[in-house]
Amino acid sequence: MSPKKKSLETYTKKRDFTLTPEPSGKKVKKNREPIFVVQKHDASHLHYDFRLEIDGVLVSWAIPKGPSTNPEEKHLAIMTEDHPLDYATFEGIIPEGQYGGGTVMVWDLGTYVNWKQEYGISMQQAVENGKIEIELHGKKLQGSYALIRTKLHNEKRNWLFFKMKEGGKKKAVKYNEKSVLTNRTLNQIAQEKTKKENL
Repeated sequence: MSPKKKSLETYTKKRDFTLTPEPSGKKVKKNREPIFVVQKHDASHLHYDFRLEIDGVLVSWAIPKGPSTNPEEKHLAIMTEDHPLDYATFEGIIPEGQYGGGTVMVWDLGTYVNWKQEYGISMQQAVENGKIEIELHGKKLQGSYALIRTKLHNEKRNWLFFKMKEGGKKKAVKYNEKSVLTNRTLNQIAQEKTKKENL
């Protein structure tokens, strides 16, 4: 089994692709520049999923409070299973009863730069070290961000996601809550699905 397929093994086992519209992970073509995506996910609890393209997959974290633009605010980010690259543009409804059942919207999408690369540290090594420093070039999120693994409850999945301090004091920014792909809200995505089912 290839490293990519092994990485996606948990993702695949959790899903029945005859029932969910989520991508099965067959497409593994890398992007010219590594991408990141933030998906707003209204499942059992509303949260945001932050994903970074690393070695042909999307390494993922669930952020209950969403990304913060205020360097003073550090938000909990819980590491989840790797997702396939084509998940970056997935927007729609995961059926009730399926893993992660609920509405998914692409909140932000863009590319990123690994700040540690100049020191010879790859993104995979940064993940293993528990310290990621990146510059985001998204439609909403811009600038330097960090993900730091914590020792909270001795749980290795727990990280902190926050904006790094950059010259000058900057206020937190409020973004619109629409999809950067389709300009729809979560509710509109859900309503459109319901309309189609009733036709």
